[in-house]
Amino acid sequence: MKNQWVTFIKGTVLVKIEGKGIERFINQLTRSDLVVWNVKRKGTMTVTFEMHLADIHKLRKQARGQDLEIRFLRGRGVPFLWKRTLKNAGFLFGFFLFLAMITLLSNVVWGVEIKGASPKTEHEIRKQLDKLGIKKGNLQFFLDDIETVQHKLTNALPGVTWIGVDLQGTTYHFTVVEKNTPKPVKNPGPQHLVASQKAVVENMFVEKGKPVVKINQYVKKGQLLVSGIIGNDKEKYPVAAKGKIYGKTWYKTAVELPLKSRFQVYTGNEIRKYYVGIGSVKLHVWGFKNQAYKYSDTSEEADSVKFLKWKTPIRIIRQTVREKEDAPRVYTKNEAVKEAKILAMQDLRKKLEKDAQITDEYVLQEKVENGTLKMAIHYEVIENIAIAKPIAQGDLE
Repeated sequence: MKNQWVTFIKGTVLVKIEGKGIERFINQLTRSDLVVWNVKRKGTMTVTFEMHLADIHKLRKQARGQDLEIRFLRGRGVPFLWKRTLKNAGFLFGFFLFLAMITLLSNVVWGVEIKGASPKTEHEIRKQLDKLGIKKGNLQFFLDDIETVQHKLTNALPGVTWIGVDLQGTTYHFTVVEKNTPKPVKNPGPQHLVASQKAVVENMFVEKGKPVVKINQYVKKGQLLVSGIIGNDKEKYPVAAKGKIYGKTWYKTAVELPLKSRFQVYTGNEIRKYYVGIGSVKLHVWGFKNQAYKYSDTSEEADSVKFLKWKTPIRIIRQTVREKEDAPRVYTKNEAVKEAKILAMQDLRKKLEKDAQITDEYVLQEKVENGTLKMAIHYEVIENIAIAKPIAQGDLE
């Protein structure tokens, strides 16, 4: 007998023959290379056997002129299964539609839960989540992965120390740890105000304490500015000196800038392609536009398709091809000087408090060596130089 799988795919038929001369007819079929098997006698004039579905026309041809009655009892194999399937096409379509709907709904966002956040922070988080598309009714396939969502939220919310992101089924869970900003001390202990660095006093706003320096006076780092001991020679008592002493301070910044350089930037052009993947096999299903970029970056993100709470081996893969270009950047000396000053100013601003004012700048050095501009810039800044220093026990004696 031939391979059973091949036989099943081609289809078989159970045949019943009644009449005279059955044995002779069976031998005739065998001589004509028509394969039959499972031949069984059901009486003196009845025989059943199986044969290939494709050989039915050969059987009918051999039966012409014979005093025989041929009946086909049943069929087996893929052709008959397919015929029955077509008869029940409505039921089959409904079944697959049901599976498709369940699968689709299993990959939709149905809940967003936030724990550990104050009402104000929770409101800000939900606003950011709306921008990222994480809200009820959206498909998970088109959302950023968990690590990207966590990174974007952390950067967008300065009042948050850490955000944990977890996707359980169709619900996003966010665990928030807010920054614990120390509360200002309402009643600090007795203290002086001293200079944080060398400076020339420009202005003073003293709320508590006794000023011991004057306007335009040069002070050194650590020098007493406002005393926290008030009273007279007979009676002295300590207080928490409070105020702001603005002084002229000095900073020096060095910066180097190449006059010629090359860098790559994204042009904003991109192509998105979608694939359905199982194991190492990927089937391209959307985004068939082909565009050859001279320079490009390709990134892929994959999400597993879920059925109810289970992950299936099927993945939806998003591939993004972003165009970038190699751009030359050439500065004249004057342009380089302007850019270098901007960079130096930005670097200095990082070191200063918000209320500090840069009042003047002087270029100490400006030269071009080996295609690179080298500059040293001196800045004058008006800033609060007063810092607290606890009053020692010996200061009162």
